[in-house]
Amino acid sequence: MDKLAPGLMEVLRPFLGSSWVVFGTNYRKAIFIFISNTGGEQINQVALEAWRSRRDREEIRLQELELVISQAVLDNPHHGFWRSGILEEHLLDVLVPFLPLQRHHVRHCVLNELAQLGLEPRDEVVQAVLDSTTFFPEDEQLFSSNGCKTVASRIAFFL
Repeated sequence: MDKLAPGLMEVLRPFLGSSWVVFGTNYRKAIFIFISNTGGEQINQVALEAWRSRRDREEIRLQELELVISQAVLDNPHHGFWRSGILEEHLLDVLVPFLPLQRHHVRHCVLNELAQLGLEPRDEVVQAVLDSTTFFPEDEQLFSSNGCKTVASRIAFFL
């Protein structure tokens, strides 16, 4: 969504609105999934503040994130939803934020990838992948910069 031209999403508005039927087709059961990186910095900040106040990442409630993500979208004139009737008319049902992954989450990704390859987990491979992964913020080294996206290629490098 953050790569789309502002206003482009308005073509979907009739399919998300109250009429449900567009050009003779009923879209009531249709599911639209919109993916965006906008609000990522705000999500990371909320997760970091939770960690600093000794709250588990899993304790972060959706309500804590909805407002900051919505504000990030509304404040970004380059976002596909900027000044969109879809947001203004509250036509989105659910917002699903992706929280940053911590070291133990990445460890699970490494173990899962090794299992998918039919390999026994070796501590030195797991540790090498974790050591080669970039974590932030610089002082705490708490969250993975790339989630688990690069785990598979890193495993191949350390086998």
